[in-house]
Amino acid sequence: MSETPKRVRVTADLPVRRPSPSTRGIALPGSPVDEADAVYARALMRSQLRLALGTVAGFVLVVVALTLTIALIPEIGRVLVWGLPLSWLLQAYAFYPIILVFAVLYVRTAARNERRYRALRDRE
Repeated sequence: MSETPKRVRVTADLPVRRPSPSTRGIALPGSPVDEADAVYARALMRSQLRLALGTVAGFVLVVVALTLTIALIPEIGRVLVWGLPLSWLLQAYAFYPIILVFAVLYVRTAARNERRYRALRDRE
């Protein structure tokens, strides 16, 4: 009876790791970090956050105003359009154009912010 050889774990030596420069989440690991790029990127992020919060606040304000208008003006319910009360049609279809307008405004303004960021970054 021959004895089975014992299993041996074989590992490779780990390569020496050099400390990499901190990127603060704005660059790919290993790429050089430029302090001006970091400042511009943080400014862009703040600008985009302000834009998003302002867009949401404006949207909520317009939707609440439309809802209150429908609820507080009973004459809107008495007006018939194609045999349906105007208040029903407003509730069913008026919000979609509002959503579309705010979406288009947001996208255009966000793209303008990014173009300005690229212009500042590329100028240096």
